[in-house]
Amino acid sequence: MFDTIVLLTGPIEKVALSAVLRKHNPRLTIRGVEQPSDLAALDADLLSRARLIGFATPTIVPAQILERLGFGAYNFHPGPPHYPGWTPAHFAIYDGTTDFGATAHVMVAQVDAGPIVGVEMFGVPPLATVPFLEELAYAQLARLFWQLANLLVAPEPLPELPIQWSGLRSSRRLFAALCNIPTDISKDELDRRIEALGGGRLDLSPVITLHGHQFRYVAPAAETKVEAPSIVPAEQTVELA
Repeated sequence: MFDTIVLLTGPIEKVALSAVLRKHNPRLTIRGVEQPSDLAALDADLLSRARLIGFATPTIVPAQILERLGFGAYNFHPGPPHYPGWTPAHFAIYDGTTDFGATAHVMVAQVDAGPIVGVEMFGVPPLATVPFLEELAYAQLARLFWQLANLLVAPEPLPELPIQWSGLRSSRRLFAALCNIPTDISKDELDRRIEALGGGRLDLSPVITLHGHQFRYVAPAAETKVEAPSIVPAEQTVELA
């Protein structure tokens, strides 16, 4: 019997998203988790009665957990189907893309590869920064969650869309490779990498090595200040920060 949702997300999102799910099915138990250790602590009996939902989480759910879930798992990815993988907004800004979005999909063992069940797209404004693009994607991700909430709390699988993942699956390794600046880089390419990678918001940033010495890019203080976004559903507003 389906009676539990395991909500894999941050502590702020947990409060707002749990309230939305309970509104559609107050009989469900919502179990919030954040870390891989939290997932490992879930027993097989609970998993057999549960569905897992990930929302804007960097945690990768192990295959053995996915296999034990009685009612599947869904992930809300803060990027469109053509930007699967890690920190998609950074790579979108690097590519100069004109469209971006948010994706809901079935969780499978491979990251961002399961059947897609929901997409929200939007145009990228001119001169958009990485933090601004992430805020826009986060808002669309929340909207998508609100749209699918009534289906997420029912035991039946969500309908799959005829949309496929595409593009290069980004990763921490690829990000680190772009951060390794060659000494003969052109000004245009350097500016492009600084814009996409040099905000100082991750523990990786552009570096250049000269005569055995490594020099790391440090963003201006104003560039690192990012306001925490709020979840904004289609019909109501719930502040998360």
